[in-house]
Amino acid sequence: MTGLVLVTGGTGFVGSQVVRSLLDSGAQVRMLVRPNGSDGLGAGCGIESVRFSDDLFAESEDWWAEVFRDIDTVVHLAWYAEPGKYLSSELNFHCLSGTLRMAKGAIRAGVRRFVGVGTCFEYDTAPGYLSVDTPLLPRTPYASCKAASYLSLSSWFALMGVEFLWCRLFYLYGEGEDSRRFVPYLRGRLESGQPADLTSGNQIRDYLDVVVAGQMIAEQVLAGQQGAVNICSGVPVTIRQLALQIGEEYGRVDLLRFGARPDNEYDPPCIVGVK
Repeated sequence: MTGLVLVTGGTGFVGSQVVRSLLDSGAQVRMLVRPNGSDGLGAGCGIESVRFSDDLFAESEDWWAEVFRDIDTVVHLAWYAEPGKYLSSELNFHCLSGTLRMAKGAIRAGVRRFVGVGTCFEYDTAPGYLSVDTPLLPRTPYASCKAASYLSLSSWFALMGVEFLWCRLFYLYGEGEDSRRFVPYLRGRLESGQPADLTSGNQIRDYLDVVVAGQMIAEQVLAGQQGAVNICSGVPVTIRQLALQIGEEYGRVDLLRFGARPDNEYDPPCIVGVK
């Protein structure tokens, strides 16, 4: 039976859904929050909060060992993820080094289970349909640091007798999504009656509602599975299909300007998860 669960990044786009799903499942949850931050769930939600400095990834191994002292399971969702910047940012290396210190603190504290969150871009995306057996071939600092976390922690925790699960996310949308991302951008343009400049839209993607993703991660956290898993729908959809679906919701398909933006030659033509 899972004991006290500590969540990093629990107020974020994905993390908030994971926390809600854990609470709905009856788990006892503790969250890390900024000095003046809120857990985002309000009073009476049955959640504990621990404050950290302005930079979670600068905390020491000793600090983590103390924070993890009575923790059974760690769910680590925190990472730098500012749209338009995070893929190539050097802050990914800061997140990686901070994650490794966190892991050392978890081992010292006797944490039983550690769950991390990665990305589909850790994989070699050339096959298009990506399973946990697909070779890793990250091509950005973000994906490389996520893959480095996975490879380092999976071998390290195995030696230390700590259960380790790594959840790789595909394309998510929904509640709490940053306005700079594709779906909010599209909805914002259509709501205001403005044209939406798009690429050809022929790219094939695997989209999943973040609420469902949060439920899937929470189920995996509590199930006891180890190793890597894909958090995905497994359903291929083109960007054009998705845009047309949203355009029809607003009755403004006429505002979708496919081909107004050039396709990115480095953008993989197909990324679909295999469960």
